[in-house]
Amino acid sequence: MMLVLTGAALICGGLLAYINNLTKPTIDAQAEKTLNEGISAVLGGNAGNKLGEETKTRTVDGKEQTFVVYKMENGTAVQSTDPNAFGGNLKVLVGFDAEGNILGYTVLEHAETPGLGAKAGEWFQKDQPGCIVGINPGKTNMTVSKDGGDIDAITASTITSRAFLRAVQQAYNTFNEKSDATTGATTQQRADNAGGLNTQEQ
Repeated sequence: MMLVLTGAALICGGLLAYINNLTKPTIDAQAEKTLNEGISAVLGGNAGNKLGEETKTRTVDGKEQTFVVYKMENGTAVQSTDPNAFGGNLKVLVGFDAEGNILGYTVLEHAETPGLGAKAGEWFQKDQPGCIVGINPGKTNMTVSKDGGDIDAITASTITSRAFLRAVQQAYNTFNEKSDATTGATTQQRADNAGGLNTQEQ
């Protein structure tokens, strides 16, 4: 019985590994296609060619967070995640022009309540109640109006709205950071460490 079970496990494991290797190129190609479509969408539908891709780790509210920056011919797209949404992680991809104005965004991942927090994918789009398209986060208070900010929160979903706007703000901060040649720190890291960002739930 033990030999039979061991043999069956080895055969199943081998088949799974074979199928994984067989399908990996197709899965990778689809993931790349989805990413490129997302980047084009947040950059106004025409991203042009990719000029570079960089993964950055920054300390936000005492925790390390990872951001991915895609430099394109017609703008920059930044992937950002806020871990404190109502359902956990809320991941967004935000497009910026050279001046830091938001060209568009898409929600890549969320676990928010259907009909409430899940509206984040539409609520902040152009011509919608909480529109952030065209806004420069460096010149706008990217918090909900309930907290004294300039953005209208999703109805009955303030926690999700706060998390979404924090993710967008951090995407901008990552896009905007510049290295300090003397210390190796970044201007945004110094602002974060000085308490320039408040990411706590109010």
